[in-house]
Amino acid sequence: MGTVSKEGHEREPTQLTLEIWHPDCWTLETTAEADAGMVAHSVHEYDGLINARVTAYADRRADIADLVSAIDASDLTHRVERVTNYFNPRLGTEAAGNVTEELLVRYEPSNSIHDAILSRGFIPEEEIRIRNGYEYWTVIITTARTNVQSRLDEIREEMNAEITVRGMKSPGTEPTGPQAGDRLSERQREVFEFARERGYYSWPRDVSATDIAAELDVSKATILEHLRKAESKLLGPES
Repeated sequence: MGTVSKEGHEREPTQLTLEIWHPDCWTLETTAEADAGMVAHSVHEYDGLINARVTAYADRRADIADLVSAIDASDLTHRVERVTNYFNPRLGTEAAGNVTEELLVRYEPSNSIHDAILSRGFIPEEEIRIRNGYEYWTVIITTARTNVQSRLDEIREEMNAEITVRGMKSPGTEPTGPQAGDRLSERQREVFEFARERGYYSWPRDVSATDIAAELDVSKATILEHLRKAESKLLGPES
């Protein structure tokens, strides 16, 4: 049940799943260049710079190496450190991908959309996911539903950002957006969504597993493994 603000407007918690693009962002530029994604676990400001701990994930170690090289070469970052040897390499990475590596990245606050989102009352509920040149945020906000859109518009205006609401749910309403997909790993979700968009699940099929493997530059066996695991999680009972 929602609460009532001093102005008399109904306030209730709303969960949003957001797909975000904005300019001058090293995470978006580097994941667009390399066939690898990232999960951001913590983002803190220290000594005038943002320090982010992220997990890079991919199907192949070479793809992560390409991502690290792109981050290091970016004009939008100050430093990237590979820290797998210092921290638990599986911490928070079980849902990431086949190959993972922990990174620490330092960059300018002006190149991040983080403060613009938090300052509008959006509270991250999950780790931030970055893949294929987009950030994916799951956030909670407690305000009148009529205010949510205006606050998103403020962020769009301030950061010159493109923000798409991919899912929304709140008490007493039916959720929108894919909920069953939450059980998939990041790479399983990427491959499954890519295959669905390309028509792999159409009848008759528009593309084969071989076609998808060629487009993603991985083996057919890897594609089939991801798809079978994704199908098993989506169709099977929840644990």
